[in-house]
Amino acid sequence: MARRSEHSLEEIKEMILKAAEDIIVMDGLQALKVRRIALEIGYTVGTIYMVFENMADLIMHVKGRTLDELGDFLDEYSPDVPSDQQIVILAKKYLEFANQNYNLWSMIFEHRLSKDQAIPEWYQDKVDQAFVRIEKLLAQLAPGYEQPYVHSAARAIWSGVHGICILSLTDRLSYVEIQKIERNIMLLVENFIRGWVLTSESNH
Repeated sequence: MARRSEHSLEEIKEMILKAAEDIIVMDGLQALKVRRIALEIGYTVGTIYMVFENMADLIMHVKGRTLDELGDFLDEYSPDVPSDQQIVILAKKYLEFANQNYNLWSMIFEHRLSKDQAIPEWYQDKVDQAFVRIEKLLAQLAPGYEQPYVHSAARAIWSGVHGICILSLTDRLSYVEIQKIERNIMLLVENFIRGWVLTSESNH
């Protein structure tokens, strides 16, 4: 490791975030302690608080990075298929990411800010962006719906997919177990889409 004086604040920030991610991946969110991070990167606790306001701020940044990684993972597929099939693919890839990155994925939902702490605008933007893919695909399937309804529908279907993952995943599972969860997700998504399209057609 380079000497402390050779690291810029931006480099230290990256070191802190990487160490925090590694700890969560290995031992879960409950193991994330500022002193452990400091020990991992060879800096003092005070240095960490020069970069991040507090532990909640640090965790929000780790959550933001995980959302970015999830977004990149969801984008790693060929969209040259019908919109309904794209939604099914995205749902299956969401399950795959959750299974492969269980501790980081669960950390996004396990960690909660206190009542007096507002969700940062930059983080809320990342959350909203996560639904944009589904909104666009639902709008393509049924262009007659108004945007607020599409907005709500995207959150409804994805909440269902997420709920199946939450109820089914406890740790990294075998291929056979993942196939069973995939079938449940496909049943939900395919029936939601069928109802979405049929309702649109009957209203127009």
